[in-house]
Amino acid sequence: MRLLIVDDHALFRDGLRSLLEARGFTVVGEAANGREAIELARRTRPDIVLMDLTMPDVDGLTATRILATEFPDVKVVVLTASDDEADLFEAIKSGAYGYLLKNLEAEEFFRALEAVQAGIPVFTPRLARRVLEEFRGRAPSRQDAMELTERERELLELLVQGVTSNRELAQRLYISENTVKYHLRNIMHKLHLENRAQVIAYALRTGLVRSRPEQS
Repeated sequence: MRLLIVDDHALFRDGLRSLLEARGFTVVGEAANGREAIELARRTRPDIVLMDLTMPDVDGLTATRILATEFPDVKVVVLTASDDEADLFEAIKSGAYGYLLKNLEAEEFFRALEAVQAGIPVFTPRLARRVLEEFRGRAPSRQDAMELTERERELLELLVQGVTSNRELAQRLYISENTVKYHLRNIMHKLHLENRAQVIAYALRTGLVRSRPEQS
């Protein structure tokens, strides 16, 4: 797993890098702000970006939106000290694959990274409850889900299994990458969702797709 660390505090970056490398993870770079993060992501193509929110020049939310648009296969996980509800929901809307607080225990942090690698969006339990409470208030209806075509359901099943690369989705379904993007747009439109992380979370929560990532 290749990771990019984005935080404006050098001491925090050094400590996090040491922690990750001690566990065998590959840190492909460090950035002190969102602008550096975008440039490094373009050069190194990490699997996961650990993104702080409050940084000079370009902030974490802006960088997350750009990365989620430009590199949909790169999973951005917000790692921040802010448990503000507005930051949480803005991060999700921006395309973040997860939202973790810096005060979590190391083992919980590594379990979260493993989940992200398996294609599962991650939140600490308290933040997950907030997401579900908000989501419950504007959840897609059963009728919305019934409008999905068979092909859209097949694609959604692969997403839940952890297949998130457009290229691999296209290969699995024997269609073009442009057709994958077309189906993804239709799924998000029909379910009134804004990004893949929300789609996967909805499918897992409702049982719309019952497949789970294979356990190692």
